[in-house]
Amino acid sequence: MEKYGMFWKIPKVNDCRICGDPHSRLRFAFVEFSDEYSARGSLNISGTILVFSPLKVLPSKTAILPVNPTFLPRSEDEREMCARTVYCTNIDKKVTQADVKDFFETRCGTVSRLRLLGDQVHSTRIAFV
Repeated sequence: MEKYGMFWKIPKVNDCRICGDPHSRLRFAFVEFSDEYSARGSLNISGTILVFSPLKVLPSKTAILPVNPTFLPRSEDEREMCARTVYCTNIDKKVTQADVKDFFETRCGTVSRLRLLGDQVHSTRIAFV
């Protein structure tokens, strides 16, 4: 039984969401533990090497919220449209919708829909292409 002792200390994880570009080293995750004691204990693994990089573990300021089902695709057509859509960020405010469309069409093919979004607060904009 002693050789299995370390496994008795592994806390139960309720949810884990990995975010960010899968091809980037700048990814992050939200991990929800079954109890506060386990969540606080996980702070002790900050600095541990995972693959090639040290983890930085910090307490979250928010809980992981369940996905609102009204935001999910409701039909096969919507699912297919989501599969064809990419999210772009860090777009300079001087770039126009026509610029973004031309950029993608000359490199990737026909763009059937484009939404370029921004506000007065952020220095850059985002697009769904």
